[in-house]
Amino acid sequence: MTDSQGSFVWYEYMCTDVAAAKSYYGKVVGWGTQDVPVSGMTYTLLKTAERQIGGMMAMPQHLCDAGMKPCWTAHVGVDDVDAAVAKLKKLDGQVHRAPTDIPDVGRFAAVADRQGANFLMFKPNQPGQRAASRGPGDVGWHELHTRDWADAFKFYSAMFGWLKGDAVDMGPMGTYQVFTVAGAPTGGMFNSPAAQSGSFWLYYFNVGDIDAAAGRVGANGGKIMHGPVQVPGGGWIVQASDPQGAAFALLGSRK
Repeated sequence: MTDSQGSFVWYEYMCTDVAAAKSYYGKVVGWGTQDVPVSGMTYTLLKTAERQIGGMMAMPQHLCDAGMKPCWTAHVGVDDVDAAVAKLKKLDGQVHRAPTDIPDVGRFAAVADRQGANFLMFKPNQPGQRAASRGPGDVGWHELHTRDWADAFKFYSAMFGWLKGDAVDMGPMGTYQVFTVAGAPTGGMFNSPAAQSGSFWLYYFNVGDIDAAAGRVGANGGKIMHGPVQVPGGGWIVQASDPQGAAFALLGSRK
């Protein structure tokens, strides 16, 4: 088993205007970008000061025609994509794209859990990095908005070996269940009012000053949906929508 098995290893943004997205997230989060050719298309790498954390690409026309909107998704590392897809099917997950090779990069499959939250599974050709750093521009938290978090946890625990961390009592909203990957608190899941039309993952990008970052969200055409608000552990968050309508969130401190 590799050290990336079950870990979040890459993040990807699909949209209809990559140039606008590069500019927006460069200003809001501070990522650098680099365009590279991949499988006959241009793929934009997203870079912190330390490393590559993800990429951006134009949404394929067939997905636009199917009504898909700009969105963030994440790749979970697996040792064998085909075996992982077979396991996912047995757990009543959904397969949107069967295992596919990316020349000189790796093999992936586009899937969803059994409540419909989308993610990808990925096996790189070369040993990959784990996206677990807590530096600026890294993804600091992974939050599953779902209708039945207990069932969702059973799915991901069986699929990837994730374990329960702290359970936070949110009063009338129920339990916020933290999950751990390779022993580290990595995200949480809860029964979210926002998930009534479909479960989804929300990714929190690390920033420095949360108030300054929140200001950049709106100043560059995005919308604050919630926050800034303090969360257990002392951090501050903002949930937002970018100019193309994709949901994202920020995690930082208050100066």
